[in-house]
Amino acid sequence: MHEMSIALSIIDAVVAKAGNEQSRKVNQIELEIGKVSGVQTESLKFCFSAAAKNTIVEGAELAIREIEPLGECEECGKRFPMNGFYTKCDFCGSLKTTIVSGRELSIKSITLDE
Repeated sequence: MHEMSIALSIIDAVVAKAGNEQSRKVNQIELEIGKVSGVQTESLKFCFSAAAKNTIVEGAELAIREIEPLGECEECGKRFPMNGFYTKCDFCGSLKTTIVSGRELSIKSITLDE
């Protein structure tokens, strides 16, 4: 379950930022996670709550915004929604496509309490 290592990494980054800001409590963490990132959001939430115990992150709201996958055709250059890793271009039917969004995993904001 790699979601636990992701949760621990998020907590480490947030605790470090809170320390830099001299904050003793984290109220909310906002994440963006792509739907084809390989991260299971429900598993991440579960792991996050367990990993946050006895830290300044314990009790913080974990707000997750899922990013839909978007592809770009290498043949015609058009962008289109993807439903998986290997999706034909909606415009020309080419299989030469690249995922341009939907693999994100980033901390977008942290709400701290003094």
